[in-house]
Amino acid sequence: MRGSGPQDPETGTARRSTARKTGTRVHVVSDVHGNTEALARAGDGADALVCLGDLVLFIDYADHSRGIFADLFGAENTGRLVRLRTERRFEEARAFGRGLWAGLDRDAAVLGAVRKQYAEMFAAMPTPTYATYGNVDVPSLWPEYAGSGTTVLDGERAEIGGRVFGFVGGGLRTPMNTPYEIGDEEYAAKVEALGPVDVLCSHIPPEVPELTYDTVARRFERGSRALLDAIHRTRPRYALFGHVHQPLASRMRIGATECVNVGHFAATGRPWALTW
Repeated sequence: MRGSGPQDPETGTARRSTARKTGTRVHVVSDVHGNTEALARAGDGADALVCLGDLVLFIDYADHSRGIFADLFGAENTGRLVRLRTERRFEEARAFGRGLWAGLDRDAAVLGAVRKQYAEMFAAMPTPTYATYGNVDVPSLWPEYAGSGTTVLDGERAEIGGRVFGFVGGGLRTPMNTPYEIGDEEYAAKVEALGPVDVLCSHIPPEVPELTYDTVARRFERGSRALLDAIHRTRPRYALFGHVHQPLASRMRIGATECVNVGHFAATGRPWALTW
């Protein structure tokens, strides 16, 4: 996978170099949300790509003409749904959505669109890729599209370049009711199953206000207390995550652990780099 692609060092400073590299370089992305073109380049210059989920683009909160919902119901209806959700008028949003879906086979329409997106995105993933689910993903479909170069992990570990990476996919339950939300106890069991790791990888952040607050949406997203407890208990070198698109803090240290929101890849198209 090494080549002449983006050279974003661990500090986040962009640069290019033609010098021969030593050691290991891993690029990390999260919240891909349909950005297939950038995903195809995300592994350039790296030994492996780590993907922390949210491949599906259901609703684009910035561009109401994009995503599955807009394809089905148009930009105007998408904009109205976004406003209701942003204003936390969740009951009204659900009622509005039910009205639009009335008479349609929702499951068939959504799964068909998700399958199309997955076919494109998994085909774009470089080899090797290590991936876990986001809260808007549909885990049951991943085995159909993940090729031999993509390893899917959830509550599991993998060794990359001599370091142990642990992966925890999905999100916790919220009023948004996205496809892969699970209960706190089930999520905590997956975290516990990892044991000590060098790099703790998850879609959602640990439960820390600075890491869970979205400055544009003006609300706290759900973070995991189990992840935070594991950070205190096992002291990984890094905790990497996404989910919060515009966090109050994108990086902070908790004890011995550097906690990093790797960025909203759908918007930036740039992977975050970890080197050692």
